[in-house]
Amino acid sequence: MALARSRPISNGMKVSRAWLQEYFEKPLPSVVELSDAFTFHAFEVEGVDGDVLDLKVLPDRAGYALSHRGMAAELSAILNLPLRSDPLREALPEWPKTDMLVMNTDSAYVVRHTGALYKGVKVGPSPEWLIKALESVGQRSINNIVDASNYVMLNIGQPTHAFDADKILKDGDRLIIDIREARPGEKIKILSGEDLTLSKGMYVIADGTSGEALDVAGVKGGFSTGITEGSTNLFISAGNYDGTLIRRMSQNLKLFTDASQRFQNRPSPELTTYGMRELLSLIKDVAGGELVGVFDVFPHRSHPPTVSVTISEIKILLGSDPSEIEISNAFYRLRLPFEREGDTFLVTPTFERTDLLIKEDLIEEVGRIIGYDKVESKVFSESDTVVDQGRYHGIERIKDFLVGHGFIEISTQSFSKKGDIGLANPLDDSNPFLRPNLAGNMVKAMKQAKNYAPLVSPPNEKPKLFEIGNIFPKGGERLSLVVSEMVEGLEDELGVKPDENDRIFEYDLSKVDLESYGKDFRPKRYVSGAFKPFSMYPFVLRDIAVWVPEGVQSGLIYQTVVDTAGPLLLKCELFDTFSKDGKTSYAFRLVFQSMDKTLTDDEVNGHMKSVTETLNAKEGWKVR
Repeated sequence: MALARSRPISNGMKVSRAWLQEYFEKPLPSVVELSDAFTFHAFEVEGVDGDVLDLKVLPDRAGYALSHRGMAAELSAILNLPLRSDPLREALPEWPKTDMLVMNTDSAYVVRHTGALYKGVKVGPSPEWLIKALESVGQRSINNIVDASNYVMLNIGQPTHAFDADKILKDGDRLIIDIREARPGEKIKILSGEDLTLSKGMYVIADGTSGEALDVAGVKGGFSTGITEGSTNLFISAGNYDGTLIRRMSQNLKLFTDASQRFQNRPSPELTTYGMRELLSLIKDVAGGELVGVFDVFPHRSHPPTVSVTISEIKILLGSDPSEIEISNAFYRLRLPFEREGDTFLVTPTFERTDLLIKEDLIEEVGRIIGYDKVESKVFSESDTVVDQGRYHGIERIKDFLVGHGFIEISTQSFSKKGDIGLANPLDDSNPFLRPNLAGNMVKAMKQAKNYAPLVSPPNEKPKLFEIGNIFPKGGERLSLVVSEMVEGLEDELGVKPDENDRIFEYDLSKVDLESYGKDFRPKRYVSGAFKPFSMYPFVLRDIAVWVPEGVQSGLIYQTVVDTAGPLLLKCELFDTFSKDGKTSYAFRLVFQSMDKTLTDDEVNGHMKSVTETLNAKEGWKVR
């Protein structure tokens, strides 16, 4: 099954210039110049407060960039400034193993988990430098252990969490930790004091001996094992979890944290051990104590793929002519290892650059480091700007035809419950596929349309709907048309027979020569006019019928109703007429709706009373 990608929304991060300076020997430019550098080469700056920049990070870069180290690496490449040091390029220590810690993990959720036992800490206030660092980016100091954990996350991007190990029930001398799926209805009190009820599909870090949930894994720590002044022994957790499941948990629990923000953007699982090293070192400095041992679970280790790109491909896609030296220099500045084979660069991304998967990713990196301002402006000739609109006009001609037959165009989402092409990163797990046809969505749309029919269709008539859009069946992407009912002449118009599914008719437009069909056609169905907003509040229906002397036209009654019904009248349509004994009966359907509230029966009845009294006051008219 093929995989397509959907992208989550952008992420925000506050970055301190003083903190970034710790990564460089040479002084950094002013915060205004840093803002310009980020804006022109990588990230949108939402705002500047003192020496702190509020940066917007798109999801493709969030895996490595939501940290001061990540931003320092970016500045190193953008400004061509060497880093003083890089915690992700320093060798990891050989940690002692311990039989006193056992971790059991659910591979459906846990990509990697690194845990440690640490003893003999002294919990207290953090040193002044640590407090200032956290406060500079809006973090409140709690105690030296919690502050150390927060600092590591903000510094290198790896969330960690420290538990009071003495508050976890042991099996003899062993501390058993289970990372498992929550039991439906399982409860946990989190550090904020809020009680949560968990459900299937959520995951916890639990006491393997008692079974108690200690932590919403990757989202929020639990109250029962929180660090206090009396804590001396710690269980330290540094994990990497399935980003989709993290996002779903956060949304369902309405609990969005700095940790969940990072995990849902899928940082490299290699980062857990670097985060653990940084945290263990910092705890030693600010709280003393000593390491007992480390337990690491990493069942499916992988290596970054080597990505190839040619010089000619870079030049074509960028629309500029960078030299081989400029291209090589861009990779050097980004510290991306590469080899040359003739015209081809073979680049092996460093482990944290999980965003570099295809040649287009590399070309983007070259372009932004060289600078898009270096791309020479080009004045297009008239021939360059003439676009063949035949296909577009062909589609518009079909739409014109259907609108002329009383149809209303709809647009539905491309995601589906079932299909042939699955999403690698679905935003909504209830629709993890791309739609294989339009008919399925049309069936749903028709059911929904019944509720809104009075707003768009004549009384007692069901709406007639159509949609033109791309579908993604097993054979490949193609254009399709679906109509809610058979249309006289449409088959002859298109030269294509429809597929019928549940009285829904779908046409394969890839079999239609749209260019020829749309040649010399200009759309007629759009009429320019002022935009009118629609109401989000429900409408109310009322019917009224009136006897009038024969010869009185319906338009006169219609105008009387409209003039009397008041500003809440949205629509008035004639739906029945008959004559008897020298009189004619006209029946109208009235639709009332407010832009700012839900109407009550009393309000609508008041307007209908005015209409009735006005109609009855006319000589020979009688509301029946």
